[in-house]
Amino acid sequence: MSSIQKRPNGVWRARYRDHDGKEHSRHFRYKDNPRDLENSAQHWLNTVTAALVAGTHVDPRDSRQTLASFYDDWSPRQIWAASTVPAMNTAMNGCTFRTVEFRKLRRSHGEAWVKSMQTAGLQPSTIRTRVSNVRTVLRAAIRDRALTFDPLDGVVLPRLRRAAVAMEIPTPAQVSTLVDNAEGWFETLLKVCAFAGLRVGEAQGLQVGDIDFLGRTITVTRQVTRAPGVVVTTTPPKHGSERTIFAADDLLAAISAHIAEHGTVGPEGWLFRGSGHQPPLYDRILSMWKKTATAAKWSAFTLHSLRHFYASGLIAAGCDVVTVQRALGHSSPSITLNTYSHLWPSAEDRTRKAANAIMRETLKASADRLRTAPK
Repeated sequence: MSSIQKRPNGVWRARYRDHDGKEHSRHFRYKDNPRDLENSAQHWLNTVTAALVAGTHVDPRDSRQTLASFYDDWSPRQIWAASTVPAMNTAMNGCTFRTVEFRKLRRSHGEAWVKSMQTAGLQPSTIRTRVSNVRTVLRAAIRDRALTFDPLDGVVLPRLRRAAVAMEIPTPAQVSTLVDNAEGWFETLLKVCAFAGLRVGEAQGLQVGDIDFLGRTITVTRQVTRAPGVVVTTTPPKHGSERTIFAADDLLAAISAHIAEHGTVGPEGWLFRGSGHQPPLYDRILSMWKKTATAAKWSAFTLHSLRHFYASGLIAAGCDVVTVQRALGHSSPSITLNTYSHLWPSAEDRTRKAANAIMRETLKASADRLRTAPK
């Protein structure tokens, strides 16, 4: 229900009731002036009515809150992994329009924030991650009818480097040097990452019960999160990527030797030792990684590079996309292809290889005839 009435002072008052029966009103200079829509009561009512019909109406009082205040109220209700909380907080704390009222937000605010991150020297992948995290909050505000639109929708983001250019994959010799410079139990953890493709958190979370020495498999069912000072032992692997890895005999032998030398930790049988009866925290892993990488002169690589090394080895050995996907725990083959497609042989490579095989076989037969022909 809506109405427009002229006040004794000549001002036009427009009123309407929302879906909750709450009345809202505003005062305007004109009842209906096509040349001055901003001061036209009828135009405002038309806009509000359209929003009510479309389900996008926002209570004027809600539109005065900010992204920061909405996040403070909304975030405690979210079911997040422990590692998600600091990532979301970092993105929100760096968002330059977090204190702007929703009703004043414009796309220019989103563009200015993205530009400021680029100017600050953040990597394109980092910028994209932070934008994605903030957009999660913005979409929640839209669903809550506190915001009418996403100011980051359509904002141009820095281009990512092609995987073929950006991905640094160590050579077998470089991995060998890294392992040789590792001390104690950290050597085995590096081997698990390099020769079974486990993520760091998955390697931290290994228990002796996950190793089937007779079946020659490693089962990945949990990960240790990066939450400072906290070990979460029941968190599933990233994206629910529980899996069974067909382990190399030499890796199983290395794990067996590790257990014989270092034992296991706590009643759960953690494979790698942290403080007390817990597995090592990420800070401990990072400290040992920096020490080992410096000794091995691994400045161009990260610990995650060992996972890329494992994937590249499977592909070089002729494994298909689905096999690599399952070994790495990707949720779909498309993720594997998006990450590693440049490592698979192209049609040109397969053509050359086939032609080379044909040529060798043909010339070999010719050479055999010449060698065995009577003189």
